[in-house]
Amino acid sequence: MSTDDRVAVTTGIARLHASPALAGPGRLGLVTNHTGVLPGLRPAAPALLDAGVRLVALFGPEHGLHGTGQAGESEAARTDPGTGLPVHDTYRCDGERLDALLTDSGVDALVYDLQDIGARFYTYVWTMFDLMVSAARTGVRFVVADRPNPLGGRVSEGPLLDPAWASFVGRAPLPVRHGLTCGELARHLNARAVPEAAGAAADLTVVEMAGWRRSMDAAATGLPWIAPSPNVPTPATAAVYPGTCLFEGTNLSEGRGTTQPFEIVGAPYLDARFAPALAELGLPGVRFRDLRYVPAFHKHAGRPLRGVQLHLTDREAFAPVRTAVAMLATLRRLYPDDFAWHPADGGAAGAGHRHFIDLLWGSDRLRRTVDAGEDPLPLCDPPAPPGRWAGDDVLLYA
Repeated sequence: MSTDDRVAVTTGIARLHASPALAGPGRLGLVTNHTGVLPGLRPAAPALLDAGVRLVALFGPEHGLHGTGQAGESEAARTDPGTGLPVHDTYRCDGERLDALLTDSGVDALVYDLQDIGARFYTYVWTMFDLMVSAARTGVRFVVADRPNPLGGRVSEGPLLDPAWASFVGRAPLPVRHGLTCGELARHLNARAVPEAAGAAADLTVVEMAGWRRSMDAAATGLPWIAPSPNVPTPATAAVYPGTCLFEGTNLSEGRGTTQPFEIVGAPYLDARFAPALAELGLPGVRFRDLRYVPAFHKHAGRPLRGVQLHLTDREAFAPVRTAVAMLATLRRLYPDDFAWHPADGGAAGAGHRHFIDLLWGSDRLRRTVDAGEDPLPLCDPPAPPGRWAGDDVLLYA
């Protein structure tokens, strides 16, 4: 789609800025980070204050309010220098601790404005869920300022999470690629999962976008792209992430420590067989280039690696989850003595230790199927198109 064909989208936070009454009365807390901007790139927090919104606190997710923390990190700042507002770190905070944080903050309502990227294991949606649960328990209203799903909203991939494998990379049954906006996810979770966890649903309001359609990917919205986290620098990264994030559950580098995280994968033991074997699969919308790289940090830091780069040729045809699963099966077939799954808790994978791939996939079926040498691709089929598995009433956009 050319620039001239782009359709402008008005985000939920832009609508709220123009009409502060959409957030309701009382003292408001803003759940946000560096992605929480108006279309002109002004941060939402000072803009809302200037618009007369009674904003009294900020709440940051994984990576922190300013997005400087790496995976599994947040930030230490307790005051936002731009607004003078207190900053509350929600990362790794849930249950009674999160309830207490909300109560002590003195807010009457939370406004959620974070840019999701459309994958179940991206943690911002679970920050939203945990805060919705605490809001339901503490009587705090919850307002979602909706933003686009950068992958569009017409496709979902992968199975629903098995609740037995719930974690902070998946608290409730969603497909791996869910196909919903955060506002639609909030409606779905508030109807099903929040009452199970809190005993009641949250008092939820979704400030809808104007102009977004399910056919739109990030480029079609006309909105500026801001990297949602340090290792999702571009829309191309977001496009492959629902699949190649699964390599976090293996002993391969998923490209962290390079300028192309998740677009490249590699390991010390890969050789000239890997890229041609992937090409032979005929996977739609993608080509694989043999490459070598040295990560500056994270897995295999400082070591020469060989692997592949995923080059997308047709984003509509490309199926990130199916592609990554086919790559995992190929790795097990070609390198049975070297390929390994990564433990979830830092211990040795085996008895008493969960595998991280199982938490990412939402069950142990993928790992067991690949290890058995069976075809794992049928596991990638979603339970239904977006909205069908969640209930058609959660959809806000055509």
